[in-house]
Amino acid sequence: MNRLFLKSAAVACASVAVSLLLTLIIVPALGLSVNRAIWLTSTVFPLVLAWIASATTFWQGDRLKSAHRDLARAHAQLAAAHRRLSEKASRDDMTGMLNRESFFAALDGSRRKSDRGALLIIDADHFKMINDSYGHLTGDEALLLIASAIERGVRSGDVLGRIGGEEFAAFLVGATAQEAKR
Repeated sequence: MNRLFLKSAAVACASVAVSLLLTLIIVPALGLSVNRAIWLTSTVFPLVLAWIASATTFWQGDRLKSAHRDLARAHAQLAAAHRRLSEKASRDDMTGMLNRESFFAALDGSRRKSDRGALLIIDADHFKMINDSYGHLTGDEALLLIASAIERGVRSGDVLGRIGGEEFAAFLVGATAQEAKR
C-alpha cells in the first residue's frame, strides 16, 4: 500500500510540474499574466486528478497481477488433479495394473513404435472356485499374488494390465518368441 501511495504521489508531482511548466509557457504566450487563480488551478487540479487516476490504475494493476498469480496457481493445481485423476482412471484399483481400456491403448502405442513383441494372456483357471470356497477376500489376495508374480516376471518397459476379473495381459515390447518363453 505504501508503494502504491508513493508511486501515485510521484505521478501527481510530475503532473503538477508539467502543468506549471505549460502554464508558464502558454499563458504568457497568450498575452495573459499568471495570477493566483491560474497558479492554483495549475497546481491543485493536476495534483488531485493525477493522484486519484494513478492510484486507481496502480491498485487495479496490482489486483490484476494478483488475480493472474491466483489463476496460474489454480491452473497448476487443476493440471495436477487432472494428471492424478487420469492416472487413477487408467489403473485397476486392486492391482494397480493398467485397466482393460488403458492396456489396449498402451498396446496400440507400443505396436506403433515396434512391430516386434509378444502378447501373453494369463487366465487364472478355476478362479471362481477360490472365491466360492474361501471367500472374496482370499480371492482378492490371490489376484494380488498373481499380479505380483506377473510384474516380477517381466521387464520394466513391458505393458501390463488386468483385462478381466481374473484375466491379465502382458505385452513384452520387442520380445521374440524365444524371449517370451523365458
